[in-house]
Amino acid sequence: QVQLVEFGGGSVQAGGTLSLSCVSSGYTYSRYCMAWFPQSPGNERERVAVITSDGVSSYTDSVKDRFTISKDNAKNTLYLQMNNLKPEDTGVYFCASRGSIPTCPALRTGYDYWGHGTQVNVSS
Repeated sequence: QVQLVEFGGGSVQAGGTLSLSCVSSGYTYSRYCMAWFPQSPGNERERVAVITSDGVSSYTDSVKDRFTISKDNAKNTLYLQMNNLKPEDTGVYFCASRGSIPTCPALRTGYDYWGHGTQVNVSS
């Protein structure tokens, strides 16, 4: 059974830095996509960063040049380094995964496994 557990998050002022991690277990896919989906109150989860099993990453324009997604295969851990945080980055951040797929889905419906989420608060 696949499990994803997020760590990190917290409260910072605008311009600050936070680092999130997501530890996975039970994952047997050799090819996969792993992504971060923040969700703010009243809004849908939207993917902001994704990385493939080959290490190819992509970002939504709102976080490009501020966020960095990475992974440590030996530790089964996905990371999200968030710099120059803005109040609009506030939300619950979920990590998600999808196995055996040639193209990483953009929408939340394309992902099979989810963590419980971790709260990020950015004050102005």
